[in-house]
Amino acid sequence: MPPPADIVKVAIEWPGAFPKLMEIDQKKPLSAIIKEVCEGWSVPNHDNYALQNADATNFYITEKNRNDIKNGSILRLTKSPASTAQELHERIQSSSMDAKLEALKDLATSSRDITFAQEFINLDGITLLTQMVESGTERYQKLQKIMKPCFGDLLSFTLTAFVELMDHGIISWDTFSVAFIKKIASYVNKSAMDTAVLQRSLAILESMVLNSQDLYQKVAQEITIGQLIPHLQGSDQDIQTYTIAVINALFLKAPEEKRQFDENSASILDCPLTEMAHILAQKQLRSIILTNVIRSPKPINEEMAHQLYVLQVLTFNLLEDRMMTKMDPQDQPSLIEIRRIKVQAEGSLCAFAAVYCTFSLQNHVNPAVDFTQIPPGMLALDNMLYFARHHQDAYIRIVLENSSREDKHECPFGRSSIELTKMLCEILKVGELPSENCHEFHPMFFTHDRAFEEFFCICIQLLNKTWKEMRATSEDFNKVMQVVREQIMRALTAKPNSLDQFKSRLQNLSYTEILKLRQSERMNQEDFQSRPILELREKIQPEIMELIKQQRLNRLCEGTCFRKISSRRRQDKFWYCRLSPNHKVLHYGDLEESPQGEVPHDSLQDKLPVADIKAVVTGKDCPHMKEKGALKQNKEVLELAFSVLYESDEYLNFIAPDKHEYCVWTDGLNALLGKEMTSEFTKSDMDTLLSMEMKLRLLDLENIQIPEAPPPIPKEPSNYDFVYDCN
Repeated sequence: MPPPADIVKVAIEWPGAFPKLMEIDQKKPLSAIIKEVCEGWSVPNHDNYALQNADATNFYITEKNRNDIKNGSILRLTKSPASTAQELHERIQSSSMDAKLEALKDLATSSRDITFAQEFINLDGITLLTQMVESGTERYQKLQKIMKPCFGDLLSFTLTAFVELMDHGIISWDTFSVAFIKKIASYVNKSAMDTAVLQRSLAILESMVLNSQDLYQKVAQEITIGQLIPHLQGSDQDIQTYTIAVINALFLKAPEEKRQFDENSASILDCPLTEMAHILAQKQLRSIILTNVIRSPKPINEEMAHQLYVLQVLTFNLLEDRMMTKMDPQDQPSLIEIRRIKVQAEGSLCAFAAVYCTFSLQNHVNPAVDFTQIPPGMLALDNMLYFARHHQDAYIRIVLENSSREDKHECPFGRSSIELTKMLCEILKVGELPSENCHEFHPMFFTHDRAFEEFFCICIQLLNKTWKEMRATSEDFNKVMQVVREQIMRALTAKPNSLDQFKSRLQNLSYTEILKLRQSERMNQEDFQSRPILELREKIQPEIMELIKQQRLNRLCEGTCFRKISSRRRQDKFWYCRLSPNHKVLHYGDLEESPQGEVPHDSLQDKLPVADIKAVVTGKDCPHMKEKGALKQNKEVLELAFSVLYESDEYLNFIAPDKHEYCVWTDGLNALLGKEMTSEFTKSDMDTLLSMEMKLRLLDLENIQIPEAPPPIPKEPSNYDFVYDCN
């Protein structure tokens, strides 16, 4: 007979004794089980003890998580969280430096467990740590010269424990004093500071800014871009990543209302969001990141790539204000400026060109009306003016080329600039919040202080070139824009390192080349519509769907590493989930770091029988997406979230690392439940495999006898004298 469902067989350890094999009845209170274990080893005062996972996590067993105990688990009898918290609370106040250091080290490790964290916080432990940072460490600074390593470790473990405790979200970030913020900021502002202390200080500042608007105000008064820049010029990529994360957080939470900008201002707070870019340019942040990070000999890791992507998005989002600003039809200073450019220097010919440029818009009576469309609003006019000022030769050449063409073949510079600006904003997603999981940044946008304007200048010249190659007329305007969009997207896919490389890539993507690529892709995706072919497709389709299903299940058997996302992204933990080879059990468990390969089943402590799964939900229906918070409202995260519901109110929450893994897992889980696989990747795979199978079956094999067995391999020749030596 199978064992009862409520009985779990485990091994329990106790220091100095042999492990004890025991059956735990999940219906019994946890306190009764602990009492039974203590009595077995004659341990008094069972109320002061608890059970703990004997793995790397050391998490306590509670009434809430006891159902996660699986057969074969190894547990440990240890002091209760309350006793441990009380003990550490007293030890960290010891007058002995060595005792204090060991206590803080233990606290930093224990604080990862939420059960312990709750008990320590109940003892006002957070206040104690902040007081140690604010004033308690000052008396140790006198000994810093003779005990510098010890002082650095003391502070490092103190801040680590603080970060771990705050990561549980038990108490609000709004409770901290200005003195504490100043002290943390001082560690960042010091030129020579212990690396571990600097990392954790930057992490704390980032969390403060992201989690509290009030704390943003206080942090922004203490931190300047100039004080952060030296950390980017070092060789430690982790420090560089944390530094860029703080800059991104300040960008993200900067108030939108405009304030008076003072170039000599000491703090970020004194400047408006729209003036942030000017500060960054003034401090040469972009060139420093380009030199010390992007072009560093060290490969860029995933987290650094994400922070660079976020910085790129936030920088482009500074254009949103102009993009959504309509032009007053009665106010045309920029149009007048464009009309006036080079008139005095070049004479009447350029004046004629400028007039042509202005009246290449759709509204001939009042051209300013064209710039009331949002998007792109005034941003389009800004780009035109930048092009005319900084690329005058190219500007004049385009205008003169079109002025000499037949009327029907003129490329309307004004209308083209408006539509192109709108297209570039869509491609770069100007105005959208950065995705939590994306790390696709473009190095070329870090090579110029006016990257978007330079990007426009390259693309407007491309548009004129493509217009000429297509011999387009005004009726072909939309077709030309489609080709230009395809050219830009294909060039961006190559991730050029500079704007010049991007321009060179576009040179190789002429209209003729685009036609060839389209024809080649069309041939690969050819779809036949005759009735016999459609009948053959219907016959083959179930076989292909079964093949896709097997592929999805095989991928689930290989498993995937998922990220436990929190407000502090780099401090996230990892966990791994995989399907058993017999497709009956999901094995999962926590990991300390992202694995390099597959994780074996026996190292994953938790199990979920597939038979217990009730449903698979996605997006906003997931339990972990119903929580409040900026991260949970992120559109990209919502699109990657799914949950497995089992029993009555239990669930297993996932956030896929990317769209492909999301589709693989939702398809695989639905296949296990006997439901239809509906992801976009299933449709794509079906189209690809079905097209390939159709082409194989429709090959012209008339009068060709296909043998049942492969032909024999011929014998080797007696000599190789017939081989010609090219040398």
